[in-house]
Amino acid sequence: MKRAASSTAASVTVTALLAVLFAAGVVNGSVAVADDNPPPSAGESTPAPPVEIDPTSPGLKLPAGATLAPAKVLDIVSVTDQSRVAASQPEQRQETSNSIVTYALQAEVVFGKDSAKLAPAATGRIQAIANDIKARHVSSPIRVFGFTDNLGSAEHGDVLSKERADAVYQILATELDGLGDASHTFQVRGYGEDYPIADNSTESGRQQNRRVEITFTPPAA
Repeated sequence: MKRAASSTAASVTVTALLAVLFAAGVVNGSVAVADDNPPPSAGESTPAPPVEIDPTSPGLKLPAGATLAPAKVLDIVSVTDQSRVAASQPEQRQETSNSIVTYALQAEVVFGKDSAKLAPAATGRIQAIANDIKARHVSSPIRVFGFTDNLGSAEHGDVLSKERADAVYQILATELDGLGDASHTFQVRGYGEDYPIADNSTESGRQQNRRVEITFTPPAA
């Protein structure tokens, strides 16, 4: 009876230990972690206002003998919005930083309504992006991500955004191949209504959120 009780207690202990490991995301020595690689455009659509600072606060003064930290070069981002250059020109946003370049193609320009079929105006835009990628001698993976607004079901948005990303990827890969620059790795994903860049409560905001982004990292100069 004592041996049976000991065996039962050991079994309960092992079961409890396994439950703790699964709850912690540890299975067979692996740790489950969340996807920490969102698109570069990810951010709050309605950022909080800056915190008010009292310039006379004594906490803002350096303590006696303290010195400022060394100067640091920050990753400054510049954004070029070509949406108002001309009414006949497809709307496109280009965002460039020290380490990454993002082209955001507005869905209404490159696709029909609620469709993943590319419009005639799309090819020229994607060709220009392919030329830029070749000119910059890009060797890192190229990310092609699709996004929608929050209208309709989330499931439909996930499917549509992936189909649109696939359509842009097919043309971009073909154009790069035609330029003799076919040795690229692509990451193609559809994020649906996730990662909005504007307010989904207005039509102008939803229009900005319906987009396909092409992102790459040029080699260091």
